[in-house]
Amino acid sequence: MAETIEDIFHSKVVPQPVPFEIISFESIYKRYADKDSHIYQCHRIQFNALLIIISGKGTHNIDCKEYLLQPGTIIPLVKEQVHCFNKNLEVEGLIITFTNEFISENTSERDLFHFLQLYHSPVLQIDPENIRLLTPYTDLLFREQESGSMYLKEELMKNIFLSLLIQLKRLTPLEHHTVDNQRFRDFILFKQLIIKEFTNTHNAKDYANSMGISYKYLNDICKEFSHKTAKAFIDSWLILEIKRNLSEKMYSIKEIAFNTGFDEPTNLIRFFKKHTGETPGDFLFKL
Repeated sequence: MAETIEDIFHSKVVPQPVPFEIISFESIYKRYADKDSHIYQCHRIQFNALLIIISGKGTHNIDCKEYLLQPGTIIPLVKEQVHCFNKNLEVEGLIITFTNEFISENTSERDLFHFLQLYHSPVLQIDPENIRLLTPYTDLLFREQESGSMYLKEELMKNIFLSLLIQLKRLTPLEHHTVDNQRFRDFILFKQLIIKEFTNTHNAKDYANSMGISYKYLNDICKEFSHKTAKAFIDSWLILEIKRNLSEKMYSIKEIAFNTGFDEPTNLIRFFKKHTGETPGDFLFKL
């Protein structure tokens, strides 16, 4: 693992007017042929991505956890996640990258709901036989990406991409059962509020008050969409952030405690061991 985790911005890796790119795994490996390239080291993306595995088998590291890649695996990655590619190209597939602005600006509430619901799932699996049903959308995206005409280019690519997401939802019906729109949006708001405020408070009741909802309602929607209580959901987020900080190998325990909202390093150590069964030092030793 790299000594530090680099923040990767979309404008740096995709120098084109539309903040969107579709590219094959093979092409991205050729683009970063240098063996010391950042893609083979853990890096924090400042954009969103979608990985579609067509053939082959391998693994992919996301937020200190390894996921199996096989035909039909779909991995939505969101801004701020930490991941890295294996140095050996083991799979064939597609990588779609785009900024928050690309998906959110001038997008209807219903389409944004489809996006948020899909991106709430860490990993999806569709029947490999159904990969062919994605081809009309991905072919259109490639064709439009290569088009020299800029007239309504971004709008067209966004609509094709949203259609691809809806098709993915259709192919994973068990993961995306019908949910109450407002309850799901409140859960997403809770997640966004944690990202913004976790350095200030770890108390679920504080988040409920900020959202203007009852603590019971917050617990109910957390159990519905994450199978965890609100407190457990906050705790899991804190563990993830602590692991991300530890993985960067550039902060002391005291600094990490400050970065994640703990008053004292000993409180962080006690919290981490309670939830992981190991000390931060044990975790670092395994990296």
